[in-house]
Amino acid sequence: MSRRSKNKQKQQNQRNIIIVAAAVITLLVVAGAFVLLTGGDDDSVATVQNISPDGYQEQFVAANASHLLLDVRTPEEFASGHIAGAVNIPVESLENRLSEVSPDQTVVVYCRSGNRSEQASRILADAGYDSIYDLGGITSWTAQGYPVE
Repeated sequence: MSRRSKNKQKQQNQRNIIIVAAAVITLLVVAGAFVLLTGGDDDSVATVQNISPDGYQEQFVAANASHLLLDVRTPEEFASGHIAGAVNIPVESLENRLSEVSPDQTVVVYCRSGNRSEQASRILADAGYDSIYDLGGITSWTAQGYPVE
């Protein structure tokens, strides 16, 4: 093989290596973007369902369906009035108190306006809970005429 042929072959080999490396890098970037956008393993991502006060009454209270009603407001807010049967675990301490919430039980979460219940629902979903309902805020509950105790 002539010197010129060897140089051409060497250049072609270098081009092939660059093309393969670029393809691998592109594949890794696409895979990384997919993981970031989907949150990783689809099996571990729970769906949080929003539920209205009327929907809660129908689906859980009237049907006498087993569930945990979780009030994620502060103890002071809870003491000032809460939905009957609710358990109080403030959102700030929820991650440290997950052992108090059975992963096998349906959890209905609420707060004052809906912000903290959304945050608590994400905490539960990220921890592997798969039956989560976000009732939103107690302000909506009382505005629709439902009682607190």
